[in-house]
Amino acid sequence: MEDKRLRWVLVTAIAPIAWGSTYFVTRHVLPPDAALWGAVIRCLPAGLLVLLVTRRLPRGAWWWRSVVLGGLTVGGLNVLVYVAAQRLATSLAATIMSTSAAALLLLSWMLLRQRPALRAALGAALGIVGVIIMLQPGGGDADGWGIAASVVAMLSSSLGFVLTKRWGADIPPLTMTAWQLIAGSLVVAPVAIIVEGAPPALDGPALLGFAYIILVATAVAYAAWFTGLSRLPGAVVGVIGLLNPVTGVLLGVVVAHEPFGPAQIVGLALVVVGVLIGTLAPTAPGPRPAPQPLVRGGRRRRA
Repeated sequence: MEDKRLRWVLVTAIAPIAWGSTYFVTRHVLPPDAALWGAVIRCLPAGLLVLLVTRRLPRGAWWWRSVVLGGLTVGGLNVLVYVAAQRLATSLAATIMSTSAAALLLLSWMLLRQRPALRAALGAALGIVGVIIMLQPGGGDADGWGIAASVVAMLSSSLGFVLTKRWGADIPPLTMTAWQLIAGSLVVAPVAIIVEGAPPALDGPALLGFAYIILVATAVAYAAWFTGLSRLPGAVVGVIGLLNPVTGVLLGVVVAHEPFGPAQIVGLALVVVGVLIGTLAPTAPGPRPAPQPLVRGGRRRRA
C-alpha cells in the first residue's frame, strides 16, 4: 500500500516541477504582452494531442463542467501566470503560487469533506515557511498587478482542482486533461482575438520555449496532476505542489546564476521536510457509515 502511495506521489510531483520551470521560460524566451495568446498557444495543442490519445468527448453535464473547470484550471490560470511571470521576478511569483498548498487543504476540507490529518497541515505550513525563507532575498520589485494576477491564479486553480476531484471521480485523468485544456483554450481564444489581435510573431527561442511548455509543462504535467488528484487526498497533492517554487529557485541558481546562500539552504531543507511529512501523512478517518439493515427473504431485519 505504501509503495503504491509513493508511486502516485512521484507521478504527481512531475507537475509542480514542470510548472515551476514555466516562470523562467515565460520570462526569458516568450513574447511579452501576449498573455491571452500565450495561454491558447500553450494549452490548445496540448489538449488536442491528449485527445488524440484518449479519443473520448464529453457527454451530458460534462460539456458545461469542462468549460467551468477549463476556465478555472487552464484559461484563467495560464493567462494570469503569464501576466505574473512577465511582471514579477520568478521567485516572487513562485512564492505566491506556493500558497496553493494551504488553499487546496482548506478547499478539500470544505468541499470534499476531507479533513486533513495533522501531519498534512503541519507539512503544508512548514513547506510554505521554507519557501518564504528560501525566496525572500530575491523577491524583486513587488508589482501590484503581478501580485494580484498571482493571487487570483492561485485561487482559481485551487478551486478548479478541488472541483475536478469532486466531479471527476469516474473520469480517467488523461480524458480530464484533454477536456479541460481544450475547453479552457476555447474560452480564452475569442478574448485573445478581441484584445490582442493577431497571434504574436515567434522567433526561434520562443518556438522552442512553447514546444517545451506544450509537451512537458502542459500535456504531461496536467496529466500527472490529475492522476494525483484521482489517487491522493487533496491536502497531500497541495503539499506536493510546494515543489513548484523549488524548481524556480534551482533554475535561477543553475541557469541564471542567482545567489544561493544559507537562507536558501535552510528554506529548501524545510520545504523538503514539509513535503515528506505531508505526503506521508495518513488520511484522516471520515465519519463511519451507519449500519445497513440485513435483508432476508425480501424483508428487512434489524442487525
